[in-house]
Amino acid sequence: MSHTRPIDASVPEDLLRAVRTLARLARDEDLGTGDLTGTLLEPEDEARFELLLKQPAVLAGRAVAGEILKVYDEAITIAWEDEAVDGACFDQPQGAAGFSPRGVPPQQRRLATLLGPNRSVLTAERVLLNFLQRLCGVATLTRRYVDAVAGTCARIYDTRKTTPGWRLLEKYAVRCGGGHNHRMGLYDAVLVKDNHLAGVEPEHLSHRVFEMLNRATSGGTPSPTRGDATPAPKFVMVEADRLEQVEELFKVVGIDVIMLDNFGLEDSRRAVERRDALGLKGKIELEASGGITLENVAEVARTGVERISVGAITHSATAVDLSLARVSTR
Repeated sequence: MSHTRPIDASVPEDLLRAVRTLARLARDEDLGTGDLTGTLLEPEDEARFELLLKQPAVLAGRAVAGEILKVYDEAITIAWEDEAVDGACFDQPQGAAGFSPRGVPPQQRRLATLLGPNRSVLTAERVLLNFLQRLCGVATLTRRYVDAVAGTCARIYDTRKTTPGWRLLEKYAVRCGGGHNHRMGLYDAVLVKDNHLAGVEPEHLSHRVFEMLNRATSGGTPSPTRGDATPAPKFVMVEADRLEQVEELFKVVGIDVIMLDNFGLEDSRRAVERRDALGLKGKIELEASGGITLENVAEVARTGVERISVGAITHSATAVDLSLARVSTR
């Protein structure tokens, strides 16, 4: 995995609000009426814990871990290692040297040190790890796709195939992995898909899409749920599932991206060549989508598409192995 690829791991306030909300829900789900085992511990006992990474991974979650701990006890502090920044890639070395800090078991990496009431830290432990393992898993899988298309013009994008309630967090993890965010929801971009165009013959497609885009949100369309005016879309995308549809869509002014849904490699190349021949390169981007895997993503990227959307980076990411170990008593 690459160490040097630049990332955008910005943490907007709406993400922090989402973390606090989810952390409270997770705390209440786990804690219920109280930590029965925790009551067996001395309340004044304070301790030091180390957050350990036990496999190669990309870090995501440093920016939100403190917010999770505050939901349990503001007396808990977390101090991160200098190299443990969101987006950092920790590879497995050939040997233990260089991977295991002094006092940490071989083949493990100390990411951070937690100090605070022993009872509070142990109560928060599982939920904190659940958040971090999930976020690191998304970032790690994303980085594998990003590295696979290195050297091409293609960028890796996520989709709306996210865990309900976790969209802002998982899309943040995608950014930590070097990927890009697609639309955040139905509210910020126009994406006309096959079901929106069901029954429209190819020869009528350009006219139908042109009519639809004339009704696209432009800042003055009332929201059916809020009643106020909705903002202009960040981009306009239309899905095509065969080349003849792409040809028709090239005729429509106002489309920013054409999604090539489940296109074969040859058809993707032909779509790129036709777009370029029409002088539309730089005006309309092409996005490959559907059936994208780590095994074929490099070939897809070499067709010349600028965007590749991959639902798997959020819906199929595997949790990274992390643990919290008590190392001393203060």
